[in-house]
Amino acid sequence: MNDDFDLIAEIREDQGKGASRRLRHEGKVPAIIYGAGRAPRALVFDHNRVIQQLENESFYSSVLNIKVGSKSQAAILKDVQRHPSKAQVMHMDFQRVVEDEEIKMLVPIHFLGEDVAVGVKKGGGKVQHMMTEVEVVCLPRYLPEFLELDVSKLELDEMLKLSDIPLPEGVSIPALAQGEDADRAVVSIHVIKEMVIEDEGEGEASAEVPVVGRVSDDEAADDDSD
Repeated sequence: MNDDFDLIAEIREDQGKGASRRLRHEGKVPAIIYGAGRAPRALVFDHNRVIQQLENESFYSSVLNIKVGSKSQAAILKDVQRHPSKAQVMHMDFQRVVEDEEIKMLVPIHFLGEDVAVGVKKGGGKVQHMMTEVEVVCLPRYLPEFLELDVSKLELDEMLKLSDIPLPEGVSIPALAQGEDADRAVVSIHVIKEMVIEDEGEGEASAEVPVVGRVSDDEAADDDSD
Protein backbone atom coordinates (compact mmCIF):
# COMPACT_ATOMS: atom_id res chain seq x y z
CA MET A 1 0.00 0.00 0.00
CA ASN A 2 1.31 3.42 -0.95
CA ASP A 3 1.39 5.66 2.12
CA ASP A 4 1.65 8.70 -0.16
CA PHE A 5 -1.93 8.17 -1.26
CA ASP A 6 -4.05 8.52 1.86
CA LEU A 7 -7.59 9.60 1.06
CA ILE A 8 -9.84 10.89 3.82
CA ALA A 9 -13.46 9.91 3.17
CA GLU A 10 -16.81 10.38 4.82
CA ILE A 11 -19.80 8.05 4.69
CA ARG A 12 -22.41 9.38 2.27
CA GLU A 13 -25.94 8.83 3.54
CA ASP A 14 -27.89 10.80 0.91
CA GLN A 15 -28.43 9.04 -2.40
CA GLY A 16 -29.65 10.10 -5.82
CA LYS A 17 -28.72 12.66 -8.46
CA GLY A 18 -29.95 15.60 -6.42
CA ALA A 19 -27.78 14.68 -3.44
CA SER A 20 -24.74 14.17 -5.68
CA ARG A 21 -25.32 17.55 -7.30
CA ARG A 22 -25.42 19.25 -3.90
CA LEU A 23 -22.19 17.56 -2.86
CA ARG A 24 -20.41 18.76 -6.00
CA HIS A 25 -21.58 22.31 -5.34
CA GLU A 26 -20.03 22.00 -1.88
CA GLY A 27 -16.66 20.99 -3.34
CA LYS A 28 -17.09 17.28 -2.71
CA VAL A 29 -16.74 14.20 -4.91
CA PRO A 30 -19.30 11.39 -4.54
CA ALA A 31 -17.80 7.91 -4.77
CA ILE A 32 -18.48 4.25 -4.13
CA ILE A 33 -16.30 1.45 -2.81
CA TYR A 34 -17.13 -2.22 -3.39
CA GLY A 35 -15.62 -5.72 -3.45
CA ALA A 36 -13.94 -8.11 -1.00
CA GLY A 37 -17.27 -9.84 -0.34
CA ARG A 38 -18.76 -6.82 1.36
CA ALA A 39 -21.67 -4.58 0.48
CA PRO A 40 -20.94 -1.43 -1.55
CA ARG A 41 -20.54 1.74 0.48
CA ALA A 42 -21.20 5.29 -0.71
CA LEU A 43 -18.42 7.73 0.18
CA VAL A 44 -17.56 11.38 -0.34
CA PHE A 45 -14.13 13.01 -0.76
CA ASP A 46 -12.76 16.54 -0.81
CA HIS A 47 -12.55 17.64 -4.44
CA ASN A 48 -9.36 19.71 -4.15
CA ARG A 49 -7.50 16.85 -2.51
CA VAL A 50 -8.69 14.42 -5.18
CA ILE A 51 -7.57 16.73 -7.99
CA GLN A 52 -4.10 16.93 -6.46
CA GLN A 53 -3.83 13.15 -6.19
CA LEU A 54 -5.04 12.55 -9.75
CA GLU A 55 -2.15 14.61 -11.11
CA ASN A 56 0.23 11.85 -10.01
CA GLU A 57 0.47 9.01 -12.55
CA SER A 58 1.15 6.49 -9.78
CA PHE A 59 -2.22 7.20 -8.18
CA TYR A 60 -3.95 5.22 -10.94
CA SER A 61 -1.85 2.08 -10.43
CA SER A 62 -1.24 1.96 -6.69
CA VAL A 63 -2.94 0.37 -3.73
CA LEU A 64 -4.51 3.33 -1.97
CA ASN A 65 -5.34 3.86 1.68
CA ILE A 66 -8.88 5.10 2.22
CA LYS A 67 -9.55 6.34 5.73
CA VAL A 68 -13.05 6.66 7.17
CA GLY A 69 -12.88 7.87 10.74
CA SER A 70 -10.51 5.57 12.65
CA LYS A 71 -10.74 2.78 10.07
CA SER A 72 -8.63 2.27 6.94
CA GLN A 73 -9.30 0.24 3.82
CA ALA A 74 -6.88 -0.75 1.06
CA ALA A 75 -8.38 -0.12 -2.36
CA ILE A 76 -7.58 0.52 -6.00
CA LEU A 77 -9.11 3.11 -8.28
CA LYS A 78 -11.32 1.50 -10.93
CA ASP A 79 -13.02 4.45 -12.60
CA VAL A 80 -13.04 8.26 -12.66
CA GLN A 81 -15.88 10.22 -14.24
CA ARG A 82 -14.95 13.77 -15.21
CA HIS A 83 -17.02 16.72 -16.38
CA PRO A 84 -16.78 16.99 -20.20
CA SER A 85 -15.81 20.67 -20.18
CA LYS A 86 -14.84 21.62 -16.61
CA ALA A 87 -11.88 20.61 -14.45
CA GLN A 88 -14.24 18.73 -12.18
CA VAL A 89 -14.35 15.12 -11.00
CA MET A 90 -17.95 13.92 -11.03
CA HIS A 91 -17.67 10.44 -9.47
CA MET A 92 -15.11 7.80 -8.50
CA ASP A 93 -15.26 4.02 -8.14
CA PHE A 94 -12.92 2.10 -5.83
CA GLN A 95 -12.45 -1.62 -5.37
CA ARG A 96 -11.49 -3.02 -1.98
CA VAL A 97 -8.45 -5.28 -2.01
CA VAL A 98 -7.41 -8.00 0.38
CA GLU A 99 -3.91 -9.30 0.81
CA ASP A 100 -4.40 -12.83 -0.57
CA GLU A 101 -6.65 -12.09 -3.57
CA GLU A 102 -5.27 -11.21 -7.00
CA ILE A 103 -6.33 -7.99 -8.69
CA LYS A 104 -6.43 -6.84 -12.30
CA MET A 105 -5.03 -3.39 -12.94
CA LEU A 106 -3.96 -1.20 -15.84
CA VAL A 107 -0.41 0.07 -15.34
CA PRO A 108 1.50 2.54 -17.54
CA ILE A 109 4.46 1.55 -19.70
CA HIS A 110 7.59 3.70 -19.47
CA PHE A 111 9.77 3.56 -22.58
CA LEU A 112 13.52 3.79 -22.02
CA GLY A 113 16.21 4.80 -24.52
CA GLU A 114 13.97 6.35 -27.15
CA ASP A 115 16.40 9.15 -28.03
CA VAL A 116 19.33 6.75 -28.49
CA ALA A 117 17.47 3.89 -30.18
CA VAL A 118 19.39 2.42 -33.14
CA GLY A 119 16.46 2.94 -35.50
CA VAL A 120 16.29 6.60 -34.51
CA LYS A 121 19.99 7.50 -34.42
CA LYS A 122 21.11 5.50 -37.46
CA GLY A 123 17.92 4.86 -39.39
CA GLY A 124 16.25 8.25 -39.06
CA GLY A 125 13.03 6.71 -37.82
CA LYS A 126 10.58 7.77 -35.14
CA VAL A 127 9.33 5.79 -32.18
CA GLN A 128 5.65 4.89 -32.37
CA HIS A 129 3.70 3.73 -29.31
CA MET A 130 0.90 1.29 -30.05
CA MET A 131 0.21 0.83 -26.33
CA THR A 132 0.97 3.06 -23.37
CA GLU A 133 -0.55 0.89 -20.63
CA VAL A 134 -1.17 -2.80 -20.08
CA GLU A 135 -3.42 -4.88 -17.84
CA VAL A 136 -1.61 -7.01 -15.27
CA VAL A 137 -2.70 -9.55 -12.68
CA CYS A 138 -1.00 -9.90 -9.30
CA LEU A 139 -1.47 -9.90 -5.57
CA PRO A 140 -1.78 -6.36 -4.15
CA ARG A 141 1.71 -6.43 -2.63
CA TYR A 142 3.27 -7.09 -6.05
CA LEU A 143 1.40 -4.34 -7.93
CA PRO A 144 3.93 -2.24 -9.91
CA GLU A 145 3.36 1.47 -10.36
CA PHE A 146 4.63 1.09 -13.94
CA LEU A 147 6.47 -1.29 -16.26
CA GLU A 148 9.64 -0.38 -18.16
CA LEU A 149 10.50 -1.35 -21.73
CA ASP A 150 13.96 -0.57 -23.15
CA VAL A 151 13.85 0.35 -26.85
CA SER A 152 17.48 1.50 -27.18
CA LYS A 153 18.46 -1.56 -29.27
CA LEU A 154 15.39 -1.43 -31.48
CA GLU A 155 16.32 -1.00 -35.16
CA LEU A 156 14.37 0.54 -38.01
CA ASP A 157 11.17 -1.35 -38.90
CA GLU A 158 11.44 -3.52 -35.80
CA MET A 159 8.91 -3.79 -32.98
CA LEU A 160 8.58 -5.03 -29.44
CA LYS A 161 5.54 -6.94 -28.22
CA LEU A 162 3.81 -7.60 -24.90
CA SER A 163 5.98 -10.66 -24.36
CA ASP A 164 9.07 -8.42 -24.50
CA ILE A 165 8.07 -6.44 -21.41
CA PRO A 166 10.14 -7.52 -18.37
CA LEU A 167 7.78 -8.40 -15.51
CA PRO A 168 8.61 -8.12 -11.82
CA GLU A 169 8.02 -10.95 -9.37
CA GLY A 170 4.45 -12.11 -9.01
CA VAL A 171 3.14 -10.11 -11.98
CA SER A 172 1.66 -11.52 -15.18
CA ILE A 173 -0.03 -10.17 -18.31
CA PRO A 174 -3.30 -12.12 -18.76
CA ALA A 175 -3.51 -11.35 -22.49
CA LEU A 176 -0.44 -13.49 -23.12
CA ALA A 177 -2.30 -16.56 -21.86
CA GLN A 178 -4.62 -16.27 -24.87
CA GLY A 179 -1.95 -17.35 -27.36
CA GLU A 180 0.39 -15.79 -29.90
CA ASP A 181 -2.39 -13.79 -31.58
CA ALA A 182 -2.85 -11.82 -28.35
CA ASP A 183 0.83 -10.88 -28.20
CA ARG A 184 0.20 -7.37 -29.47
CA ALA A 185 2.81 -4.92 -30.70
CA VAL A 186 3.67 -2.30 -28.09
CA VAL A 187 6.26 -0.06 -29.77
CA SER A 188 8.00 0.18 -33.15
CA ILE A 189 10.36 2.42 -35.10
CA HIS A 190 9.51 3.51 -38.64
CA VAL A 191 10.29 6.30 -41.05
CA ILE A 192 7.24 8.52 -41.16
CA LYS A 193 6.43 9.45 -44.75
CA GLU A 194 4.51 12.63 -45.40
CA MET A 195 1.87 12.72 -48.11
CA VAL A 196 1.84 15.90 -50.22
CA ILE A 197 -1.51 16.86 -51.73
CA GLU A 198 -1.20 19.25 -54.65
CA ASP A 199 -3.42 22.29 -54.70
CA GLU A 200 -5.13 22.58 -58.11
CA GLY A 201 -5.79 26.26 -57.55
CA GLU A 202 -8.62 28.07 -55.93
CA GLY A 203 -9.60 29.84 -59.15
CA GLU A 204 -10.40 26.67 -61.08
CA ALA A 205 -12.19 25.09 -58.14
CA SER A 206 -14.38 28.12 -57.58
CA ALA A 207 -15.25 28.29 -61.25
CA GLU A 208 -16.63 24.74 -61.24
CA VAL A 209 -18.56 24.94 -57.99
CA PRO A 210 -21.87 26.81 -58.14
CA VAL A 211 -22.47 29.35 -55.39
CA VAL A 212 -25.89 29.04 -53.84
CA GLY A 213 -27.78 32.24 -53.14
CA ARG A 214 -25.82 34.55 -55.46
CA VAL A 215 -27.20 36.17 -58.59
CA SER A 216 -25.06 36.22 -61.73
CA ASP A 217 -24.32 39.51 -63.56
CA ASP A 218 -26.53 38.47 -66.51
CA GLU A 219 -29.46 37.69 -64.21
CA ALA A 220 -28.99 40.99 -62.41
CA ALA A 221 -29.05 42.84 -65.74
CA ASP A 222 -32.30 41.07 -66.73
CA ASP A 223 -33.87 42.06 -63.40
CA ASP A 224 -32.84 45.67 -63.87
CA SER A 225 -34.31 45.75 -67.35
CA ASP A 226 -37.70 44.68 -65.96
